[in-house]
Amino acid sequence: MTDASTVSSTPDVPTTTAKPHKQPKRKNGYKKDEIEAAVYFIVPSLIGFTLFFLFPAVRGLFMSFTDWDLLTEPEFIGVANYRRLFQDRFFWNSLRVTVMYVLYNIPIQTVIGLAIAVLMNRVKNSTALRGVILLPWFIPNVVVGLLWLMLLNPLVGPINLMLTGLGLDRVQFLMLPQTALPSIAGINIWRHMGYVALLFFAGLQTIPNNLYEASRIDGASPFQAFWRITLPLLRPVMTFVVVTSVIGSFQIFDTVAVTTEGGPMRSTEVMIWFIFDHAFRRFNMGYGAAATVVLFLILVVFTFAYMKITRGGESDLG
Repeated sequence: MTDASTVSSTPDVPTTTAKPHKQPKRKNGYKKDEIEAAVYFIVPSLIGFTLFFLFPAVRGLFMSFTDWDLLTEPEFIGVANYRRLFQDRFFWNSLRVTVMYVLYNIPIQTVIGLAIAVLMNRVKNSTALRGVILLPWFIPNVVVGLLWLMLLNPLVGPINLMLTGLGLDRVQFLMLPQTALPSIAGINIWRHMGYVALLFFAGLQTIPNNLYEASRIDGASPFQAFWRITLPLLRPVMTFVVVTSVIGSFQIFDTVAVTTEGGPMRSTEVMIWFIFDHAFRRFNMGYGAAATVVLFLILVVFTFAYMKITRGGESDLG
């Protein structure tokens, strides 16, 4: 029998808890596997961007310094294409026509799109209604051009038949220099106003309702609430709409190609049609590429200037 006093107590053995393995992080705070996953997602798009955008852009810039007819080897001629371009009155006419088209198109399209978005936001939040409004945007430009070419036909077009039914004279919408460009602008306004309205509608959903409730308590009218709350808070969306619409308007081609082909009397010869005519009809790819570079620079300058003036990258919802 062992005395209890002779029994030595077993010392406590310290237990060590294994620390969880931490994923190594880089200086920017992202985990290594997150960076690898991001690379896997980015690489396919980067390859597509390089093959279909970056390489053609660099190739086009090089081509603008050459004389190339698509059949023989390009001949390097320096800035001769640009000197000729700035002395070409038809180029300046195409730039003027394009600017006029933008001035016809963008203000009306933006105002109508914003009005439709406000009505959609206040009257009925219906998916079917949004689909109907957006439907013209899903129709290809060529089909839209052919459709309106038939509707505006001076002899059998429904619009002219309606005008004669009201006792008015027929209008040759696409055959007169005075009406051809506004008619093309109207066609594209009809096609894109639903898309613009949907963008504004999405922006309206981000504005908190308590701001409008506070304005009503302060006695603000609906117009004052729209002017002082809605428009300032829609500035990022407005910037996106205006910039993308202007870029798209400077690139108008399909509707012109289907309806007027630059006529009558060059009244609808926009810059893209000017480029197409010289590059693919007259086989002067270098001259057409030079006009393309100038168009690109115009759009870059406009985008940066508009973003700077309107502070389009900032939001008042912060």
